[in-house]
Amino acid sequence: MILEDWGWSAHFEREYAPWKGEQRLPARIIRGEKNYYRVVSPAGELTVRFSGKIRHTAGGRPDLPVVGDWVVVEPQSQQRGTIVALLGRKSSFSRNLPGHRKGKEQRSEEQVIAANVDLVLIVSGLDQDFNLRRIERYLTLVSSSGADAVVLLNKTDLHPDPHTCLGEVEAIAGTTPVLLCMAHDEAQLEPLQQHLQPGRTVALLGSSGVGKSTIANGLLGHHRQKVGAVSSSDGKGRHTTSHRELFLLPNGSILMDNPGMRELHLWGESEDLAESFAEIDALAQQCRFRNCQHLKEPDCAVQKAAQTGDLDSARLDSYHKLKGELNALNRNRK
Repeated sequence: MILEDWGWSAHFEREYAPWKGEQRLPARIIRGEKNYYRVVSPAGELTVRFSGKIRHTAGGRPDLPVVGDWVVVEPQSQQRGTIVALLGRKSSFSRNLPGHRKGKEQRSEEQVIAANVDLVLIVSGLDQDFNLRRIERYLTLVSSSGADAVVLLNKTDLHPDPHTCLGEVEAIAGTTPVLLCMAHDEAQLEPLQQHLQPGRTVALLGSSGVGKSTIANGLLGHHRQKVGAVSSSDGKGRHTTSHRELFLLPNGSILMDNPGMRELHLWGESEDLAESFAEIDALAQQCRFRNCQHLKEPDCAVQKAAQTGDLDSARLDSYHKLKGELNALNRNRK
């Protein structure tokens, strides 16, 4: 087993240094299901659980292993082992845990969805799923994760004018690449190859039914992931992925398929909006007040641009909504 094939780098080599020389191995979690994990290690693939010490010393959910993590494993047999340490992450993709606490108070608890991801493919279907505001939300989450992003607009055959959608997404995506495709035609996935480099971990994220498993199968070159039938009522494929899993692609990159997310609550800081709303951040530099909130302050360049039509008012409304959500989140965390 060559660890570099699965994304091992100098960063993780340094993290693993204290454990060298012991009967413990570096390993990457490639699949998680209930209380067990599947890892790849120099001893091959193992089924593992994390030790009670990790559970008791964890400060919360973010300190527990997830798919994509590099860990230290103590083998117990040819097929099983125990995770005894979690190596420091290069990046992590998190959201606020969905749901409410007792008394209907909004949760404020980080849920790490995936770790050590280099690139996130944000997939949106050009059918009933297409929603600019949801794409803005994904872009904001990715900007706080430490990963790069590409937006992939799938199901071009289900929209009368996909290039109009392309222009709308490019207008909000800043420097993030936006691609069109019809995933069941594998030739249309070819433009993605320039973003898929050996040793680079790429995660597919999007709502249920947008075609993530079809894209995964196209990139893998065979039908590894189940694909649900398309509904005649809404034109959407049925969600079939029930767990996160890493796959090696033919070109040497590593693909993470993820279940669709019904709820996408932000996790991060309001400063994370600077990247996903770059044009608003640029306009803000011209406001009279340094701490301008772009609401009713005098000489607000952002409000002026919205009034003249130089800035889409719906875009500004979305900015205020997401900023309010992040501010409320951080108030609850204190």
